[in-house]
Amino acid sequence: MTTGKFITFEGGEGGGKSTQLALLAKALEDAGIEVLTTREPGGTPGAEDIRNLLVRGTVDRWPPVAEVLLHFAARVDHVEKSILPALESGVWVLCDRFTDSTLAYQGGGHGLGLQRIQALKEDILGDFQPDLTLILDVPVEEGLARAFGRAGTEDRYERMDLGFHTRIRDTFLTIAEAEPGRCAVVDATGTVDDVQRQICAAVSHRLGADLKTAGK
Repeated sequence: MTTGKFITFEGGEGGGKSTQLALLAKALEDAGIEVLTTREPGGTPGAEDIRNLLVRGTVDRWPPVAEVLLHFAARVDHVEKSILPALESGVWVLCDRFTDSTLAYQGGGHGLGLQRIQALKEDILGDFQPDLTLILDVPVEEGLARAFGRAGTEDRYERMDLGFHTRIRDTFLTIAEAEPGRCAVVDATGTVDDVQRQICAAVSHRLGADLKTAGK
């Protein structure tokens, strides 16, 4: 059986990751590809419990290093119990955030540095990484305005200061520049359909899927 593909959606707040992930899932399913959609932190019962510790509460609830360890604890459970079994059975996995978010939020945003987190990633996950990472890029102020317009209580990171979010965006773009073979930067400032077309084009070109979008 052919191994499935692992596609991650990354970017700062308000980039439209959840919307675009759902649209890509439908496009893949319409093309006859079986898909699992998931998210981080989360994706398994244990990882969802950890998610609640990370995305709710006061801004200073956790020291940055504690955040990193919590994210990786959730990630190990998620990878071992959900992502790898799906990939091994030929299912394509679409994940809202993965290790790049830890690099960007804790490494860049909180200033821990990328090397420490990359070393931890290699120690825990080895060479496991996405086949394609889609970085939905939007100016920080625009993204935060979108994010604050959503209802919900998972807003701990959204409430962090503008400098934090600026460093996140800069780090995502640095990651994309360093790994162009894995990462594709998507301009997320356009309409939902415009962004979807960019994403489907990237997936079709890089992974060989023949996808149709809402505009076709």
